[in-house]
Amino acid sequence: MIMNIVFDTDLINRYDNTGPRYTSYPTAVEFSEEFTETHYRNAALETNEDPIPRPLSLYFHIPFCESVCFYCACNKVVTKNRSRAESYLGYLKKEIEFQSELFNHDRKVLQLHWGGGTPTYFNPSQITELMTHTRQHFGLLEDDSGDYSIEIDPRTAKADTIPFLRGMGFNRISFGIQDFDPTVQKAVNRVQSTEQVEALFIQARQASVRSVNVDLIYGLPFQNVASFEKTLDQTIALSPDRLSIFNYAHLPRLFRPQRNIDAGNLPSAAEKLAIFKMSIDKLVQAGYIYIGMDHFAKPNDELAIAQSEGKLFRNFQGYTLLGDCDLVGMGQSAISQVDDVYCQHVKTEDKYAASIEAGQIGIERGVALNFDDKIRRAVIMQLMCDFSLDIKKLESESSILFSQYFNQELTKLKPMQEDGLVQITDSEITVAPSGRLLVRNICQIFDAYRQGTTNVSNFSRTI
Repeated sequence: MIMNIVFDTDLINRYDNTGPRYTSYPTAVEFSEEFTETHYRNAALETNEDPIPRPLSLYFHIPFCESVCFYCACNKVVTKNRSRAESYLGYLKKEIEFQSELFNHDRKVLQLHWGGGTPTYFNPSQITELMTHTRQHFGLLEDDSGDYSIEIDPRTAKADTIPFLRGMGFNRISFGIQDFDPTVQKAVNRVQSTEQVEALFIQARQASVRSVNVDLIYGLPFQNVASFEKTLDQTIALSPDRLSIFNYAHLPRLFRPQRNIDAGNLPSAAEKLAIFKMSIDKLVQAGYIYIGMDHFAKPNDELAIAQSEGKLFRNFQGYTLLGDCDLVGMGQSAISQVDDVYCQHVKTEDKYAASIEAGQIGIERGVALNFDDKIRRAVIMQLMCDFSLDIKKLESESSILFSQYFNQELTKLKPMQEDGLVQITDSEITVAPSGRLLVRNICQIFDAYRQGTTNVSNFSRTI
């Protein structure tokens, strides 16, 4: 089923403001330093007492990059000093040992993801060492049935990188391309040839990688509709299973590398919107399904199938099939979601090292969800994943009367209903085709922490 999307420029211009991406609710902005490592440890240990303990999802943050991409807003360490990676690997191995003590060893790891930074900054020996250590302390699957993914910078991959990673157990790969245009690449300090990327796709297919994802960014300097259409043509020719097309948020006040970008070279708001519309039209015409937010997938991809079956989830790693796992983040700045607790590690290399040396995991802040948080999380996540909310099911599971509990929210939704963004009945809220691109705006109505706010500098624009 191809998702029906209506790109209404007038509605987008009227509703487009800033807001959360809702990889969690509450969002990371609500994390507090009053939440301590003890809270996390207790929550993790308690999950073992569940009648059927949830399986695990492991995330490793590997922050190192050889050079800086000017658009980047990630937690990273830019260095050519490889000894720092060796030290960091040692600390990660210690954290693996600390974390494994909190979870019963029979809890299988259904999902594994390495992000960064550039995970392949680690050399093959270091990658092997980290995977071996993980297997020794956690129940990784050995039958290739897990969802084990890694992010790759095409500039750092060699001829044997993909086969090696496949042999390590990774069956999903994400390539950061951003744009194929040489002028754009030079402006953001990320130059890589089309031939480099094509060679890696061939390797991935030959190695039987289950799914290949591509990241693109629109709104970068010197981009326009015609130039980005060429990038899309080249990308579609590669036939990735999934695509993520991110909106570049120029926030040099918050992210120092972005100060290298001349704002005068950025496309206008109108041009940027036109690029996004062209991208949607072109990808849908090529047979991709709009999953939501910035994500597209082939109809036979597991994400698209899960969405059609109402089994799609969303967590700190984005859209996923495995939202019923406890997510254990490791490494500096990594975020965990264990039962009804979210928490984040310290964000710098030095603080992380000091925490591990002191026998601590390095939890810096977090939040424990209350009753209201859990109900609102259920509402927001259903709308984000399914574009609909089953009101009767929510009432049954939460023992609330929706019309009373969300009386104010339903009143605030009326203008959106009148504009055709949502359809509301006693039993269901449905995001209409013209509202799917504005689903973040719709979800903000149910966000207790955003009440009365329409433009928050902590967040990117919704379109």
